[in-house]
Amino acid sequence: MTGPHEPLSSMESVFALEFDRPISYMERTRSYYLGLGYENPYEWAHYAEVPFTPLQKPLGNSILALITTAAPYQSDKGQQGPGAAYNASAKFYEAYRSPCSNKTDLRISHVGIDRKHANMAEQACWFPMEAARDAEARGRIQSLAPNFYGLPTNRSQRHTLEIDAPQILKMCRDDGVDVAILIPNCPICHQSQSLLARYLEAAAIPTLVMGCAKDIVEHCGVPRFLFSDFPLGNAAAKPNDPQSRIKNFELALRVLECAPGPRTTVQSPQIWSADPSWKLDYSNLARFSSEEIARLREEAEQARITARELRMKTVGN
Repeated sequence: MTGPHEPLSSMESVFALEFDRPISYMERTRSYYLGLGYENPYEWAHYAEVPFTPLQKPLGNSILALITTAAPYQSDKGQQGPGAAYNASAKFYEAYRSPCSNKTDLRISHVGIDRKHANMAEQACWFPMEAARDAEARGRIQSLAPNFYGLPTNRSQRHTLEIDAPQILKMCRDDGVDVAILIPNCPICHQSQSLLARYLEAAAIPTLVMGCAKDIVEHCGVPRFLFSDFPLGNAAAKPNDPQSRIKNFELALRVLECAPGPRTTVQSPQIWSADPSWKLDYSNLARFSSEEIARLREEAEQARITARELRMKTVGN
């Protein structure tokens, strides 16, 4: 009988380390906020039925939309680049669209990404515009939509479904969108994009979610999901790796084409690192001192207040 690290065949296969599996973000975030002193753990969206719309025409004849939870850079909103702490002042609370023909500058400082391991400098890691343009040039899609779309990250599932999703759907229809790829960043982003994917699918627009939080997306239930076992915030590609961008986006297109039905999940074969220990860090209070936990609690409270004030100001306008 072989041991866990002994060859099982001539291929010398070995067992993976016990923690080398997709992170359970629902459990991790629950434990994190309980550890900071917050009660009433968040209830994640969970559906029994999942809508599914087959492609109505080949991708080569289809207009494709990119939908992001990244925020346009705002120079007056503090640090938003590499190394930026959680920046609630950079959040947005209304769905937006922006021309694909313009140079984009999207940031992810406003959401709870993996700040220790994810790349915050290379936009291609969270927004696959370059890969989509390459697909257009190769004829894999007819064209990008004239605009890309921004979905707010709302803890309120009702607000996402009743306010944000209808706005995004109208934008897509105005632009003649045939199919959509949705790229979330933080845990709540993954839920918001999953809810939007369901909404668009029910409105006859085939969708695919490119994400990292497998448990959240599958718990909600989406038509098609390309899972990359990467740190939160880098769902589109590995940094400094043009081939990673192209291959992951091509795989997303193939899943759009070939998914046999709802709840289709395909895992990207790309590996973030030969050392999987990065998976132990995200929102893991066991790795923080009591002083650090107190500081995190204070930061979380301040971020909550800032976000509430910004939300009220946005709604008021």
